[in-house]
Amino acid sequence: MPAFDEDLLLEEAETETRPKPVYSQDYTTAMAHFYRGEVGRIMVWRQRLDTTTTWAITSTGTIFTVAFSFSSVPHLIFFFNLAIVLMMLWIEARRYRFYDAFRARVRMLEAHFLMPVIMQEKPKLEGNWRKLVAEDLLVPAFKISMFESIGRRLKRNYAFIITIVLTAWITKILIHPPEGGTINSIGSFYNALAVGAIPSWVITTVMAGTFLTVASVTWYIARNSSGEITEVGKSSRTNWLG
Repeated sequence: MPAFDEDLLLEEAETETRPKPVYSQDYTTAMAHFYRGEVGRIMVWRQRLDTTTTWAITSTGTIFTVAFSFSSVPHLIFFFNLAIVLMMLWIEARRYRFYDAFRARVRMLEAHFLMPVIMQEKPKLEGNWRKLVAEDLLVPAFKISMFESIGRRLKRNYAFIITIVLTAWITKILIHPPEGGTINSIGSFYNALAVGAIPSWVITTVMAGTFLTVASVTWYIARNSSGEITEVGKSSRTNWLG
């Protein structure tokens, strides 16, 4: 009997010291399925973002091949290349707003639901996150503006694509000048911009305006938008490497 009582006391002590579940079993199961569903949804939108980027790169590569293979092709072809890239940027920015809206739900669950479960502690950032998620399920809403969405896609991908297009545009003019013309000064380069009835100042306005706009929006978003993932220090990275 004394030995039995001792084992019973030890079992009770272990039960008391064992961390209690943060949430009920039913609630945890339902939220786990909800989280998995939201992750699957954002992955679908993530793939759609990659698709529009692929279209922009593919069309740019095709136009580059045509432009530099035939000297008779006017440099104005890059105007259409730029138009295609900007159209893809607009479509991708619209898709990114949907992706970001569902990603915000996932981050809410990770911060307020998964974190307490992993740490086996009571939620420290409780707030009103359940109410926010419930309201968003009833009336879904975007979390960022179209301007910020465009800026984020420019920062990630399209600023580089547009810069390459503008560089190729200038290169095309330099290596394939108009018939009978040579480019040996800024003035001759400016005159070479004209194509048919389109004067040089129109081409210059498009090229300069596009470059300045892209650079300005990208710089503004880089300084005022946190993005999806925060940069970590070297020490934090070392901890992850074990």
